[in-house]
Amino acid sequence: MNFIRIPLFLFFIGICKFSAAKDIHADPTSPTHGTIIFSTIGRANYNFDIYTLPAVLSPPSSDPKEFKITDGISLNFNGFFPDPNSSLFSLLAQNQTLLSTKPYSSSSPPFIELIYVTERNGTSKIYYDVVHDDSLSQLRSRSALEIPARLQIPMLSDARTNGQVWMKDKPSLAGEYLIYMSTHEDSEVSRLSWAAVYSTHVRTGSTRRLTPDGVVDFSPAVSPSGEWTAVASLEERVWDTEVDELGTNIYMFLTRNGSSRIKIVEHGGWPSWMDDYTIYFHRRSYDDGWWSVYRAILPRVGRVSMESVVVERVTPPGLHAFTPATSPENKDFIAIATRRPESKYRYIELFDLVRKEFKEVTRPVSPQTHHFNPFLSPDSTRIGYHKCRGVAEGSEGQHHILENLQSPIPGISLFRVEGTYPSLSPLGDRIVYAMSPGLYVVDLNGSNRRELYKEEAFATAWDPVREGVIYFSAGPIFGAEGTRVDIISMNVDDENLSYKKLTEGGDNNAFPSLSPDGKRIVFRSGRSGHKNLFIMDAVEGEKGGLQRLTEGPWTDTMCNWSPDGEWIAFASNRENPGGWSFAIYMIHPNGTGLRRVIRSGIPGRANHPWFSPDGKRIVFATDYAGISAEPISYPHQYQPYGEVFVANVDGSGIQRMTHNSYEDGTPTWGAAFIRPRNVARPIDDSGCTFDDCHWLSTDPESGAGEDLMAPTRTRCGWKF
Repeated sequence: MNFIRIPLFLFFIGICKFSAAKDIHADPTSPTHGTIIFSTIGRANYNFDIYTLPAVLSPPSSDPKEFKITDGISLNFNGFFPDPNSSLFSLLAQNQTLLSTKPYSSSSPPFIELIYVTERNGTSKIYYDVVHDDSLSQLRSRSALEIPARLQIPMLSDARTNGQVWMKDKPSLAGEYLIYMSTHEDSEVSRLSWAAVYSTHVRTGSTRRLTPDGVVDFSPAVSPSGEWTAVASLEERVWDTEVDELGTNIYMFLTRNGSSRIKIVEHGGWPSWMDDYTIYFHRRSYDDGWWSVYRAILPRVGRVSMESVVVERVTPPGLHAFTPATSPENKDFIAIATRRPESKYRYIELFDLVRKEFKEVTRPVSPQTHHFNPFLSPDSTRIGYHKCRGVAEGSEGQHHILENLQSPIPGISLFRVEGTYPSLSPLGDRIVYAMSPGLYVVDLNGSNRRELYKEEAFATAWDPVREGVIYFSAGPIFGAEGTRVDIISMNVDDENLSYKKLTEGGDNNAFPSLSPDGKRIVFRSGRSGHKNLFIMDAVEGEKGGLQRLTEGPWTDTMCNWSPDGEWIAFASNRENPGGWSFAIYMIHPNGTGLRRVIRSGIPGRANHPWFSPDGKRIVFATDYAGISAEPISYPHQYQPYGEVFVANVDGSGIQRMTHNSYEDGTPTWGAAFIRPRNVARPIDDSGCTFDDCHWLSTDPESGAGEDLMAPTRTRCGWKF
């Protein structure tokens, strides 16, 4: 396939050039160095691409063919079909030869234009693609064969934000301006989301924030005239631990500058304009509990206000219907995502506004996967959506063991690991991690992946002195103080993989961390009736001596020993015993010098601290940045607010490392700098094994369905 990516002077991809040197090196002279690895539940299985199908209410004359628009690289999602008559292509492509590759005459081959979000090199970007669709053309002319099958243009440059890493979402177009959500500005308030709506001129790059300072906006949608933008807004509210419906309201404002901001709907999200006076949106009904699509009808004369806007329910109870999509050329139907009580999957359907009937779109074509966030072409003839692309029949799938992310801090490489609770060997040449169940070790290049332990395991650590020796917690991850969990040591180079149990009694002994001389282990234990910290001998375990480090009717957990041996960092809810609010503390190994370092407020959470190699900084997981998107628009995240941050050991200099709507957690920091590149392994399944939102699995009328309090997968990030 012919493929052209256009590296324009304003719109480019930063291409990382790697030398032939070894993958690992350490620079002890660098003030900050090393590698941070962390886990994201389910993320390695998403493999999203954007697809399209005909949008027709009547039965098709033949079986519709699903067309994959995006290129199968990384994640591609949340698309938007621009008006083919817009000037977007000419604005982006300064070259006349490129302009000639986009014909629209009746004799020319058909093209699809798409604006969408993509994650390349682990970083969110917005792309514009022009794709030739062979399925729409019976015969390509000779001149058409000379046209590249894909033109691809990155629409936003990292240079415009001084190389910052940031999340972008829900792009659309208003004339010559790209409208989108971004998280690149710190709200400077704990748990107040960084999500805000911006406008960028596609040629000059001039950018304006449309969301007022201190306000949180999600899911922007531009009206057909381009004059107005609607958003789902949290207003000035900090995130208050919601993981399903956020309690957003619908606002509208002038697209050109964000002025004339008006609240038009109480309780609603994911707005979509049918015309400049009609907005469709979703909400969960207070009356019956079903997610449904509603419409807001704005007055054509007089002042627009909540009192003058008429709100009507569109989809009936009995199924969940959400993330509506409209087209200005069509008043007959809308597109929606649905989750029916009898189905395990999320599908895309059309809803006939005249007959009040549903028309299936994606289930007949690909019934064994979830489909997300529909969008309609301007002429309403095509429907777009994203789903997991899976593995083609007869092909071998690839699964990332290590996925490199762009690091905002020079000298630090950043990786997402396929499992949970990962840790790097002292030399940086191996990684051990949990897969629930099971514990695995793998070489840095992806080879020699081996299962070390078959049962449930978590919280791994390497011995800094004895080569190949690891420590981990064996037992259930989430349990009360008396739950049977023990700390085990094992030499991964031992052919028989024999192991030694270091704790006795099994009273939820977990989160081992070694002193830098390898002589002692600090760990969490529930033996006193509360989860507090203890220290024991690293070789003999409790039999070699036991020291109690903390004491109190609260939970102290997730401990890590500093490289100089002077401090132990840990997470604790001692400010709110029994609650879910955790802060990070430090204490000397002799029990003195206790101080709080990082706090995300109450009920905020800061967990899983780990010292940098020089002991001057800490990496941790926190909800400090709140939530970055409407949770219903993504696959299931147990806690869709976790991000990785670093800070100085005195709590200053807090810096965000990850920006997304996933649950990032359990970070660790190794001394070796690992060359930033992806490492994959082959898989023999579809690679699409992830869950839809668990709270969509219950029938709100009967309560039947999945037990939402019984997790089917490991929860990483915040629990103890």
